[in-house]
Formats: sequence, structure tokens, C-alpha cells
Amino acid sequence: MIRSLLIGLGGVILAGAVHAQDGGDPAEGKKLAGMCRTCHGIDGYAKIPVAPHIGGEQAAYIVRQLTAFHEGTRQNEMMSVVAASLSEQQIADLAAWYSSQKATATLTADPSGAPEACVSCHGVDGMAVVEGAPNLAGETNIYIDTQLKAFRSGKRTHEIMSAIAADLSDEQIRAAADWYAAVKLEIASPE
Repeated sequence: MIRSLLIGLGGVILAGAVHAQDGGDPAEGKKLAGMCRTCHGIDGYAKIPVAPHIGGEQAAYIVRQLTAFHEGTRQNEMMSVVAASLSEQQIADLAAWYSSQKATATLTADPSGAPEACVSCHGVDGMAVVEGAPNLAGETNIYIDTQLKAFRSGKRTHEIMSAIAADLSDEQIRAAADWYAAVKLEIASPE
């Protein structure tokens, strides 16, 4: 089942990657990032616990998420409003800027304790190992817990994550959230 889910994700990722290569300009994205700084920071290191770190994410992932908020297929009180005003070019520019950041993760625990259901896509250290999967390193446990429960309940949907989260208990969700929250994340600007 997981293999067929991963194969299906390949098509979704490819579609996002093609869109992300539509000419995003990191310099223009940096200018636009001013509107993102309160929650995500200029460099993509989140300033509030309910916002994800987006610095160093893959451009295709950022494009896919901003487009989902823009089109209304993903909902968030703040992001739905912000993304609704963005053009495709602005989305590509923001993705180019945030993906140009260098994100590094440092494990603070024995790698054998990593959440088994997560590592094949998100890595032991929370740095995505599958194209199109987000980094989880250093995210707050509140953010990860909330997102996994949203996938489990159907409030948020994804070809792979919905099926994985459906089988997770509250304890497993909390353990995964705590694991990735404990990873030390550093984000550095390319400048």
C-alpha cells in the first residue's frame, strides 16, 4: 500500500516541480517575503508555534502549498487570505526565495528512536528525503501534532499523509511531533 502511495505521489510532485520551474526569482521573492516575516520570518524560520519553518523547503512543495491556499483547497485563517492575493509569478518568486535558504538539521537523540511511519519520506532528522515532502526538523510539536490530526480527521487531505495519519493513535502522533520538534534546525540565507 505504501509503495502505491509513493508512486502516486510521484505524479503530484512532478506536476508541482514543473510549476515551480516557471521562472521564480529569488530576489523578487525576498521582497515579497516581507509580508511573510511576522509568521515565517524573512529567512523562513517560523516566529510563531503554529507556523511552519519554510526556509530550505523544496520550491515545488512551497508552490503546491501556496497554490492550495490560493485556490482554497487548503484552508487556514491567515494563509488563505494572504495567498488569495498572490499571482502565480509571486508564488514562484516566494518559492524561489525560501527554497534558496540553506536548512541544516542536527539530531539530539538516538536515531533508532525515529518515528517509523515518517522516516521514509521525512528522514530520521526531519529533512525530507522524498521530493515534494516537507522538512519537519525543528517544527514545534504543536504544529506537527495539529497537522497530523488534520490529516487523520480529513480536515486536511493528501494522497499519502491521509492514509498514514488515519492509522496513527494520539500517542503515535505526539511521539512523532516530539521527535521532530527536538531536532535542532538552522536556516541560513544564501547571501
